[in-house]
Amino acid sequence: MSIAPDLDPYRLPLPTPDTPIVLPHLVTAEAEHAHLNGRYGAAIWPLAALTENPSSSKHAIHWNTCPAAFRDELRLAAWTMINGELRPAFLAERGTGLRSRLGLAALADTIRQWIHLAIWLNSRGIDSLAACGTSVLHDYGLHLSRQDRGRGSTCKILSAVTRLWAFDNLSARPAGIGRPPWDEFGADDYLPAASSSSGGENTTEPLAAETMGPLLVWAMRMVDDFADDILAAWAETQRLKAAARSNPATPAGEAALHAYLDPLITGMAPLPTTTSLGRLTLARSYVGGMTGASNSQIGRFSQRNDLKAAVARRPGPCPLNVPVTGQINGAPWREALDFNDATNLMRHLGTAAFVVCSYLTGMRPGEVLGLRTGCCPDPEPDEHGSIGRHLIRGNEYKNSTDEHGNHRSAGTERDVPWVAITPVVNAIRVLERMVPNGCLLFDHNAHDLYNNRPGTGSLKHSALGERIEAFIAWANAEAAARGLSDQLIPPDPHGRVGPQRFRRSLAWHIARRPNGLVALAIQYGHLRSSFVSEGYASRSRGGIHDLIDIETVRAVADTVADLRDGLHSGEGISGPAARRVIKAAARATSFEGTTITARTAQRLIANEDVMIYDNPQAFVLCHYKRAQALCHRDDVKDTPSLDHCVPGCGNIVRTDRHATGLRDRADVLDKRATHAPQPVGDRLRARAGRLRALAGGHDLTRITLQEPSA
Repeated sequence: MSIAPDLDPYRLPLPTPDTPIVLPHLVTAEAEHAHLNGRYGAAIWPLAALTENPSSSKHAIHWNTCPAAFRDELRLAAWTMINGELRPAFLAERGTGLRSRLGLAALADTIRQWIHLAIWLNSRGIDSLAACGTSVLHDYGLHLSRQDRGRGSTCKILSAVTRLWAFDNLSARPAGIGRPPWDEFGADDYLPAASSSSGGENTTEPLAAETMGPLLVWAMRMVDDFADDILAAWAETQRLKAAARSNPATPAGEAALHAYLDPLITGMAPLPTTTSLGRLTLARSYVGGMTGASNSQIGRFSQRNDLKAAVARRPGPCPLNVPVTGQINGAPWREALDFNDATNLMRHLGTAAFVVCSYLTGMRPGEVLGLRTGCCPDPEPDEHGSIGRHLIRGNEYKNSTDEHGNHRSAGTERDVPWVAITPVVNAIRVLERMVPNGCLLFDHNAHDLYNNRPGTGSLKHSALGERIEAFIAWANAEAAARGLSDQLIPPDPHGRVGPQRFRRSLAWHIARRPNGLVALAIQYGHLRSSFVSEGYASRSRGGIHDLIDIETVRAVADTVADLRDGLHSGEGISGPAARRVIKAAARATSFEGTTITARTAQRLIANEDVMIYDNPQAFVLCHYKRAQALCHRDDVKDTPSLDHCVPGCGNIVRTDRHATGLRDRADVLDKRATHAPQPVGDRLRARAGRLRALAGGHDLTRITLQEPSA
């Protein structure tokens, strides 16, 4: 039944049991999950119709988890919040970042917090929101402050209760819950003490280089070396299965079946086997596809020859008629592709492509999962015939808002596209072969090969976490079987390799491994120049740029602390910038007690006096001064290009530990020279001599903290 709204545009009419959970004007025709809308009277409310983000979870509210006494009141408030919005005057009075409408995940979590409040009220003998006045909410706030949760989490719960009070007042039948005291007097009395951590992805631990390096090697190997074989094996497997399902029972099929299986039976050879419900069985689809025999013919043949018992004694492979072109260390990676392995390999190929795209672009997981075919076209030559970089165009979701500051679930196309280096382009091209044209690159219908679940959208974050762990286990089994102990992927010290950790890891490695690059040698140098170049980063300081700034400042803070400790223990330093580094390290307090956020990172990077960069591969420190930096030829940048460190630069400093490292490296080169041909050995020995000369020069010119620094 349609009820005309009253004169207040913010007060919605009373819903009926058949009213849609999400009103039609809030469901766009293009929404991935628009068809999942439900009715007000249902016990479960699907909320997926609210989002156009293909990777978002399909949240639902289960009203049976709410105490019965509060169900009707909270359902009305929830429906009002889903379809309405807070008054501008309400928002203006508070002067905070409170939004008039919430995104899907925040909306679902807010309703769940209302249910938690109802459960707490029910435990105290309160059975209506009208009986939950300000004094009761004061007690609830104190109850929350005593829980083992962070300040940010508690603040979100308090905000959820405030939103309940606000939308109850906007509903067609207000229940009468009281005003939360923290809305009137502030929330400090109900919050635990603030911690030094800012939370979010900035506190996500980066993956250790020892883990990320071989993981990236195997991911790129899957994409670059094995993809053609895997895709061909998958296509052949699907062809065989389709043929087996449609084969009619013909004399020719019967004859081919006998010609194929009789020699294996009489010769006591292994039989084509698969696993079904945990038991070995004859691979009927494979046999049917290979011979043209019908399923009934294969069944009768199997029964007559007792193949069930024979297969258990002599299980064999199901080789595909597909050439093997991929190699590992110059040898084919498989003797033959197997019918039973095709699905698993396709799953791992999709996972490998995600790892490459996620880690080597700096995208958030949801941004990768939102990409579609055609997102990375080959660049056209310009008027001079020069070919530019590959660029990826797609949507950003996390910080996407409309003109009112409310979250846009469909995301918005980035003004600044992502830069795609060659491994990423290769991964996207592989994904475009895995999904239909115009689809999401990680469309779950193409990638959910085992559990063909209904619905739309992409793979989900949780599923990708499981797939990455499975891929690591597969890669380690492959490495162990081939004796490639140096390519095993060790466990990360901080736990599972979740998809959200790649972005932070990229920023960490760019900031801290300018030359000792994980798996890709100079590619990181190219990545940094791509991310912070004038053509891309100057238009936006969001996303990966902020993370790189934060990681750069954290790395500098560690360098300054180590340098200061070394100087106080008598360590000496040398180089053109030695005296000013002693001053900077002795007085550097900029990092102490500072929570490193994107804003503080940008401020510190702009302060040349405090920024001292470590370049462990070149055995130097860099006290970066833009005016005299030799690593930048044609332009001026806020940070050094440590992968282009130039001897003789006026910013260079060397410590006693660097001198020791130079001598150790020289010893290694001398040992290598003894086993190398003469021309190569001569070059290695000459290089070792130059390194020892640098160390000797340091010894002659070193100064310490105790010496005059003026």
